[in-house]
Amino acid sequence: MSAPKRYTVTSALPYANGPLHVGHIAGAYLPGDIYVRYLRQRGHDVVYVCGSDEHGAAITIQAKKEGTTPQAIIDKYHEINKQAFKDLGIDFDIYHRTSSELHRETASNYFKDLYDKGVFEERETEQYYDEDFSQFLADRYIVGTCPNCGNDNAYGDQCEKCGTTLSPDELISPRSMLSNKPPVKRLTKHWYLPLNQYEDWLRSWIIKGEGRTEEWKTNVAGQCRSWIEQGLHPRSITRDLDWGVPVPLPGAEGKVLYVWLDAPIGYISATKQWAVDNGKQWEPYWKDADTKLVHFIGKDNIVFHCIIFPVILKANDYILPTNVPANEFMNLEGRKLSTSRNWAVWVHEYLRDFPGQEDVLRYYLCSNMPETKDSEFTWADFQAKNNNELVATLGNFVNRVMVLTHKYFDGKVPATDALQSEGRVWQSILGQYTKVEDAIEAYEFKNAQAEMINLARFGNQYLTKEEPWKTIKTNPEAAAAVLFDCLQIINHIAIIGQPFLPFTSQKIRQQLNATAVPVEWNAQYVQLPTGHALNQPELLFSKIEDETIQQQVDTLHASQPMTTPTEEKGAIETTASLYEPMKAEIVFDDFAKIDLRAGTILTAEKVEKADKLLKFTVDLGFEQRTIVSGVAMHFTPEQCVGQRVSIVANLAPRKLKGIESQGMILLAEDSAGKLYFTEPTVGAPNGAVIR
Repeated sequence: MSAPKRYTVTSALPYANGPLHVGHIAGAYLPGDIYVRYLRQRGHDVVYVCGSDEHGAAITIQAKKEGTTPQAIIDKYHEINKQAFKDLGIDFDIYHRTSSELHRETASNYFKDLYDKGVFEERETEQYYDEDFSQFLADRYIVGTCPNCGNDNAYGDQCEKCGTTLSPDELISPRSMLSNKPPVKRLTKHWYLPLNQYEDWLRSWIIKGEGRTEEWKTNVAGQCRSWIEQGLHPRSITRDLDWGVPVPLPGAEGKVLYVWLDAPIGYISATKQWAVDNGKQWEPYWKDADTKLVHFIGKDNIVFHCIIFPVILKANDYILPTNVPANEFMNLEGRKLSTSRNWAVWVHEYLRDFPGQEDVLRYYLCSNMPETKDSEFTWADFQAKNNNELVATLGNFVNRVMVLTHKYFDGKVPATDALQSEGRVWQSILGQYTKVEDAIEAYEFKNAQAEMINLARFGNQYLTKEEPWKTIKTNPEAAAAVLFDCLQIINHIAIIGQPFLPFTSQKIRQQLNATAVPVEWNAQYVQLPTGHALNQPELLFSKIEDETIQQQVDTLHASQPMTTPTEEKGAIETTASLYEPMKAEIVFDDFAKIDLRAGTILTAEKVEKADKLLKFTVDLGFEQRTIVSGVAMHFTPEQCVGQRVSIVANLAPRKLKGIESQGMILLAEDSAGKLYFTEPTVGAPNGAVIR
């Protein structure tokens, strides 16, 4: 198979309704970035596009939750996420917006082209309507019981517990997210994509692999096979909403394009904008058969990127994806990551708390990437990977070699026989290039990074075995040869490591004084010449102490006023949940151990460098307590002062961001994740026992 002329690579457009967490990065963005950086090093023509998904019910739901407008929501989170991507080194060629005029024009024209070709079916059907709010309900505004797994809080388009794609009519006991009441049916007109007409083609293309040049992951192909074998049905691609791209047809007032038609076309409009900005033509990247199209997504988007979007592309004579290497989910400290419950490691907060350690997070997420099954982020494992692999293996090797070279050879690459050097270490270097290359081409980024770090392990072993700090006294030529070899290994670690650790690779090249040399992949004859002057050595990584990790764990748990990780295991997590599942039964003696007291908040202030935390002074009558609570995302300090509260007064103190917290404030949480203070009985004095 000949190499493609160009590559179009996409990562799923994140909803602009909240910040990014580590699960997002490990799922769709870090693997895409690694792949694209590698392609660029190989000299390929590649465009890597992404952007904010700024339409759909998720945006309007968030706006209602925050008491603001959809426009304010997307403006806020677009900038937060764009900066977080940039700071983490996720190097898109363009990070676009689906609210842009170019996108609206592109999506409208794409819909109109398909309409003019007669692709859509126009239907007048009964759809769910909320009488209290006088509006039709989009899929995400309807929740009910999943007919597949029994989850009581499945959405009208998908069950997030079992991953089944649904329609609102399939839900058992549906209810409106607006009023929490059963909706009624009313007549409305919409346009449908007849997926059933493409079923035979999808079966051949996906299940039989006809027309495809690459094997798909088993989890991707398996989910698609299951969907196809159940039988495909026409799917509405318009919605009754006032937020989105208007349907460009007469008589379609108050209707917008379905987000799963609108958002993927965002890849195309982003490419158009990139082409305009760079004097390029966009069409070859979406219409030329010699272009390889790769989508990086999470498993919850498989059906949309492998069935619905390919049908939309095929119907308009665009290229189809060569591969869709979807990842599974990443969990956090034994629980499912949950944006609504604030159970997450937020990227922008990590970058603030660990300045200059962007590559530590990249390395950890890649080493733990959920490529074939769900994985788990734990702060203890994060610390271990940093201390044992980045510090002790990679950083230690580079620093030892640099220090020894400065000590014994005045900071210059020592003279040696280059041909002998090729015999000593070059085959090992070449072998690692091949292993990393093969793994990346197979979308096995975890294995690829492991082979990269193995080159540092080889260098450490070689250095330790040859002991140039000893031979320098008896055989300086041998010591020179070993350090020459090790410097070449380091140089190639910087090249091989660039897709994974771009900031570290740049630091290594800076120390080697080699920043002027292009970072080309598998550059067989790239060597640091003898006599080449090196810059001063600097530590690449620093050890992360237990106290730092404990602070992160404590801050995470402080943001969870209602539950503990053990209590919540197995609980259904969804923003639409009407009631928190009941916890396991306890006996009176368990409850009697808790000392609950009435109190009043006297002062409240934000904790420095902690977006989630507020520091309170609470009057308990017999004394005043300092309590730190993870409620800053829900209340301003001004809203808290004077508030009557219920306190767990005998909770063991713990430090959060260096502040000793002497208790816990009890809070209630509703179905939308909104928090409320649990006020003691009216008239109860501060310090009164709550029984």
